[in-house]
Amino acid sequence: MTDTDPALFDPLQAGVPPDPYPLYDRLRQEDPVHRSSTGRWLLTRYEDCSSVLRHPAMSMAQRRATGDSDEAQLLAAYLSNLMLFNDPPIHTRLRGLVSKAFTPRVVERLRPRITELVDELLDVAAEAGRIDVIAEFGRPLPVTVIAEMLGVPAEDQGTFRGWSEALAHTVDPDMDAETAGRAAAAGLEFMAYFTAMAEERRQDPQDDLLSGLAAAEDEGDRLTADELVTNCILLLIAGHETTTNLIGNGTLALLRNPAELSRWRADPSLAKTAVEELLRYDSPVHLTARTAMQDVTVGDTEVKAGEPLTLLLAAANRDPDEFADPAVLDIGRVENRHLAFGGGPHFCLGAALARLEGQIALSALVTRFPRLQLTADEFEWNPTTTLRGLRALPLSV
Repeated sequence: MTDTDPALFDPLQAGVPPDPYPLYDRLRQEDPVHRSSTGRWLLTRYEDCSSVLRHPAMSMAQRRATGDSDEAQLLAAYLSNLMLFNDPPIHTRLRGLVSKAFTPRVVERLRPRITELVDELLDVAAEAGRIDVIAEFGRPLPVTVIAEMLGVPAEDQGTFRGWSEALAHTVDPDMDAETAGRAAAAGLEFMAYFTAMAEERRQDPQDDLLSGLAAAEDEGDRLTADELVTNCILLLIAGHETTTNLIGNGTLALLRNPAELSRWRADPSLAKTAVEELLRYDSPVHLTARTAMQDVTVGDTEVKAGEPLTLLLAAANRDPDEFADPAVLDIGRVENRHLAFGGGPHFCLGAALARLEGQIALSALVTRFPRLQLTADEFEWNPTTTLRGLRALPLSV
């Protein structure tokens, strides 16, 4: 879509095109701190995005109201309890109570189970001679991992898909009333489920994350009932939506760059740098939003208090001032301080888990199936503007 006029571009209004990178490049070159037609600032340079992510005057809590309906009010109440949409000190408190379950050391203990799940899913693909990387690999793997961490029974995991898809839109900076209504309805179902489950864990603690959160205290503090339930929902959604996109986007990128795919197969030790490069190259999270709480300068532009900013992380991850040959996939890239996990106080809580799942899953997929091939020429992307991922990725194995 290189013919799109950057002056008219706003991804939150038009949606992100299938290949947004030529447009991102034009924005970065012509108007890197761009005032969109809706009054929102769009940032495309790495330095600007990185600075705003860490700036203490930038807020995640200031979100546009979704309406006055009962559903909208319910959704607003749900969002108010999420660590994702709070600023310090509330965010600091909530994150501190949850973060102990996601340290690299704790996550590393999951390696054997993740490997087992990957092998089971790929065994099915080997027998069938085909696989939809999204529906049959990229989605079931991370949802099973995070559900098992929380203590969700296997028989209940399938019911979460529709709820998760509806609530995934809550990470978009803006929602229309219809989308907010669907998200609110899904939130009600999720909250009822986790409320009942949390009460069970309080009465009969198990060796799982939900029991740990129900009992967690930090300097005498603990999660309220609403905070516990809503942040369990966040962990479940965030714990699999983004990793699904990493696996799907990463697989597609490798198949479109066969030399790099062959390079990985020849040298499996590249798994860590390869996953970091895939995170940079086509980021599972394409953008995030902030609101200026005071007048600030971004680049050479004055942003006034109260004005919203959209940080196009995927554009920043292709900034030639930060990355050599940014449009080139290089799975051995060493200097790779990408922003796929954000930055500052809201740096992705589950980054270590996503990295481990991506390394194990993609390594197994590309090395086990040397004849892996696309079976379609065009692909449909999910309609969310923040989370970039494919609806399906059919392959022959």
